[in-house]
Amino acid sequence: MLQIKIINQSNNPLPAYESKSAAGMDLRAFIVEPITLKPLERKLIPTGLFIELPIGYEAQVRPRSGLALKRGLTVINSPGTIDADYRGEIGVPMINLSDEHQTINNADRIAQMIVAKHETVDWQAIEVITETERGAGGFGSSGVK
Repeated sequence: MLQIKIINQSNNPLPAYESKSAAGMDLRAFIVEPITLKPLERKLIPTGLFIELPIGYEAQVRPRSGLALKRGLTVINSPGTIDADYRGEIGVPMINLSDEHQTINNADRIAQMIVAKHETVDWQAIEVITETERGAGGFGSSGVK
């Protein structure tokens, strides 16, 4: 199991897996007063968390599906990436896509975070790439059904 250093300046529990097979850990809002988002309004929601990821890993911040479906609250830049050299507070940029005001309270579970290993690439500039059956087909080229 990967160990990651974390500072928790909030009064919330550390992010944790909510089920045995969960990939994501819930992030909670750390705010003094409730934040209300008007329809289409976006705000950065603090978490009070600071992490020290090892080189070769990233943390991805993603929406919580229930929050998105039931209340229209989602993460703007999904997935957001936290790089291994970032040392600031984890903030969640949220938007209200519903047609009603939505309020976020302290300790509300607002997003999920997944820690993943990643590769670093070394580009090799060439003139031609290998052809495939699909070729340049994209954006619906394989059909709907």
